[in-house]
Amino acid sequence: MITVNFNKITIEPGFTILDIGCGPGRHVSALYSYKKVNAVGADLNLDDLRQGVKRLEYHDSLGAHCGGTWSFTTADITTLPFADSTFDLVICSEVMEHIPDQEKAAEELLRVLKPGCNLVVSVPRFWPEKICWMLSDEYFNANQGHIRIYKKKELVRLIENKGAVYLTGHHAHSLHSPYWWLKCFVGPTREDSPAVNLYKRFLTWDILQKPFITRFLDKLLNPVLGKSLVLYFKK
Repeated sequence: MITVNFNKITIEPGFTILDIGCGPGRHVSALYSYKKVNAVGADLNLDDLRQGVKRLEYHDSLGAHCGGTWSFTTADITTLPFADSTFDLVICSEVMEHIPDQEKAAEELLRVLKPGCNLVVSVPRFWPEKICWMLSDEYFNANQGHIRIYKKKELVRLIENKGAVYLTGHHAHSLHSPYWWLKCFVGPTREDSPAVNLYKRFLTWDILQKPFITRFLDKLLNPVLGKSLVLYFKK
């Protein structure tokens, strides 16, 4: 599931790109298809990083690297183990809602980014996320610890105060919002709900097959139902 719209930013051959909070490497995999890109995934979850390694090794076996490189490392967003101005692009997707010290995290994102380059930050959108919290007291803990719900102006102000300029934004994953509402309604930790499991199978099929009808519906509904808020900045 790719949250970032790479058509909204410039990715040139030779770029070194950081995906912080990369999980199992979905954005790293997408970036690896660009010519001679050096994609770095960083996360604190070792199981996710191992999945990412397997995913990229599979890409290598298919010859899908386009002359680039990839790597994964453990890293804390509040103390990134990289020098100042290391990266030509930084992606931080669905991470900031987990971080107690959001000020320090935002500082680190801009510190490791080269001047004049892009930062992309995505978080759960306010009102779909608010419904999840209202439906289930367990949700914010079960979903790996969401500690806040962002409004767009709040997040833009946070990032701009650290030295970036807001460029544009959009919403993504409208078809995922009803899934999370349903999951919260029956219990976010339950794995035996036929309705939730059927919807999950639908989403998995949609991600893998990308049929025109669901792509069209997702794009049409994103302004209203989009689960994620995606913001683009320049340092």
